[in-house]
Amino acid sequence: MASKSTVTRNENISKTVAKYADLRHKLKAEGDYAALQRLPRNASPTRVRSLCALTGRSRGVYRKFKISRIKLRELALEGKIPGMRKASW
Repeated sequence: MASKSTVTRNENISKTVAKYADLRHKLKAEGDYAALQRLPRNASPTRVRSLCALTGRSRGVYRKFKISRIKLRELALEGKIPGMRKASW
């Protein structure tokens, strides 16, 4: 389980990205990179991490399900993900 501060920080960064999204798009279209530099660091969408919705784990997170590989496997083995089962051949 990730620390609560990590999850909170990521949420705050997401809010900042959403706040400045239109302005960033406008400045990029105009080519005004000096003004773009003056925006907060956390206004950049690349600073948002994809965290597991269940555990907060930051690595091995599937975008489609928004959960980590470990939790995905556990849920699949329990039969809680429709259409997914363990491969056997």
